[in-house]
Amino acid sequence: MNKSQLVLEVQKSLGGDTSKAHAEKAVAAVIEAIKKGLKKDKDGVQIIGFGAFKVTKRAARKGINPQTKAPIKIKASKAVKFKPGAGLKAAI
Repeated sequence: MNKSQLVLEVQKSLGGDTSKAHAEKAVAAVIEAIKKGLKKDKDGVQIIGFGAFKVTKRAARKGINPQTKAPIKIKASKAVKFKPGAGLKAAI
């Protein structure tokens, strides 16, 4: 499912009088709220019944360029991890 398909599903679940534009704004608002929550809160974003998003730190490490086989240095970075909740696991 891509974003446009998600918007259509949200539109259907909100009812027949909801426009596609309103559903798209709702999806965008949720995504933006999750982004802000990850930036702001060190504990991440937890949605009961769905799962939890958390920012983790990735240490600097050595890697290998697959084309040249030359060693390279990979900088430290941050990554977002998702852990599904019990409700999501049960639904799948």
